[in-house]
Amino acid sequence: MVRTKTKKKATVEDYMKLPEGANYQLIEGEIVEWYSQEKNKMASPKIIHQDMVGEIYRLIANYLAINKIGRVFIAPTDVHLSDENIYQPDILFVTNKKSNIINETAIYGTPDLIIEVISTGTKQYDLKIKMRNYEKNGVLEYYIIDPEDKEVIAYYLVQGKFKEHYRELGYIDSKILDKRFDF
Repeated sequence: MVRTKTKKKATVEDYMKLPEGANYQLIEGEIVEWYSQEKNKMASPKIIHQDMVGEIYRLIANYLAINKIGRVFIAPTDVHLSDENIYQPDILFVTNKKSNIINETAIYGTPDLIIEVISTGTKQYDLKIKMRNYEKNGVLEYYIIDPEDKEVIAYYLVQGKFKEHYRELGYIDSKILDKRFDF
């Protein structure tokens, strides 16, 4: 009989002991640190990624300055979905109705809308594990954006499951925000 060694899952307490501002997420009980595959060290997102995140955040924040229906946040903001999953989505939105999930240090619950701008290092998580957990936890709208060609894949939660609503270039059409954002 072959025995396999089981790895102890990381806890929220383990995650909270990490240095503030470090590039980590807790995914399925594993502390994941983003590394550059080329240099084997922590890597910041590429400029094209940051430009895209900044532009979309600005569009939504400007809209919310006039239409006070909730709050928008930008990474690195911790989103505590469960004891095994603490993510830092690129952009997230919480309606006023759910403002009680906003704490002075993090979001403790499910945001209404999440936007992930993909990169080589995060793509597998954004399209699989994190997407499954966003769906399971009831995120109403999930957008995945490729900064290279501005392709947006929009998923809306329908009867507890994500359904692809559209796959287009250069815009987010949000039901929750009742607005289309072209970029």
